[in-house]
Amino acid sequence: MLPQTLSIADPAPSAVDTAGRTAPTPQSPRPVSLGALDWQENSSVLESALASMPEHSAGVSASLAWCAGIGAGTPRPGFGDTALVWELLASVAAVDLSLARMLEPHLDALAILDQAGFGDVAASLGALGASADSTWGVFAAEGSGQKVTAQQSAAGWRLSGAKPWCSLAGTLSHALVTAHTEGGRRLFAVDLRDRGVMASAGPWVSRGLSDIVSAPVTFTAVPAIPIGDDGWYLQRPGFAWGGVGVAACWWGGTVGLARTLYAASEAREPDQIGLVHLGAVDIAVESARLALAATAMIVDGAALPADRPSVTAKRVRSIVVAAAETTLEHVNHGMGPLPLVADDAHARRVADLQIYLRQHHAERDEAALGRTLLEAGGAPW
Repeated sequence: MLPQTLSIADPAPSAVDTAGRTAPTPQSPRPVSLGALDWQENSSVLESALASMPEHSAGVSASLAWCAGIGAGTPRPGFGDTALVWELLASVAAVDLSLARMLEPHLDALAILDQAGFGDVAASLGALGASADSTWGVFAAEGSGQKVTAQQSAAGWRLSGAKPWCSLAGTLSHALVTAHTEGGRRLFAVDLRDRGVMASAGPWVSRGLSDIVSAPVTFTAVPAIPIGDDGWYLQRPGFAWGGVGVAACWWGGTVGLARTLYAASEAREPDQIGLVHLGAVDIAVESARLALAATAMIVDGAALPADRPSVTAKRVRSIVVAAAETTLEHVNHGMGPLPLVADDAHARRVADLQIYLRQHHAERDEAALGRTLLEAGGAPW
């Protein structure tokens, strides 16, 4: 006799019984805390930002406009308010990972411009049409057979070539782009509306972050403004801290999943296995929170070691990824198939988080951490 197959119409029992109904997804956005000492003050700032969040259905343009408004009043990492910046990213991601995926590079670009001495390049950026309303991306990926080069002439710098993984290049107004010069890699600001910029519409068949088209861009003699010297972009400590900002988004998406599991468990008593899933998720979420909170203190100079930003960033990113993947597994096992097919917000969050996590290169990034530890010298434990 053939084994009986399970169908979505007759799903396997879940540890958290959601049979006959969708899993209860929290409806009202609320801040996510890293446990900062000034949480009461931070909470009001975050609540104000969350209250103005556009609905997911508002579309990319409305979401980017919101990002520009939020960016104008958000502090930069490294000046005492790093926890607040990461709490903002996590709080947005707990509600809508797509929106967080737009906000994070915009805030990162503004931080990079500040680190480079924004006042020194502000007039030049104005020549590119940049203003307080500009929406920014950071395009620094490298791909086989794709390369952007920068050439300087009497007319200024020009970028030419192809760059992979340029998220929302067809919608953003501006971007910071890495390009190869005779002296190495250098960062440049460009106007993405220039006629020499051709943003591809794909391939992008992703079910997760489906609105965040990340495809190649071709630059043909595009005017560019240098930001920092050769090698500055990769060598500055802020490069590592920007990578942790991405991890804050991953953690926020993980919190969103954990909240859904908790709400389902609270609505109907879970069995013993359901309690195991809930406890495991709590451990995962809390381990990532502790790592991010400690790193925020390091970035702001309130804790050691501050002299190994690359090690710290690689470590905390891997911790957060492990927590996110653990949570995905336990939530999926605990809740079964129904919320994945009947709860739009939950299904989208799962798909978004799975594709977002692939910005981490899994075992390759762990190998890079091991190499960085050896290069830094001296066991850190």
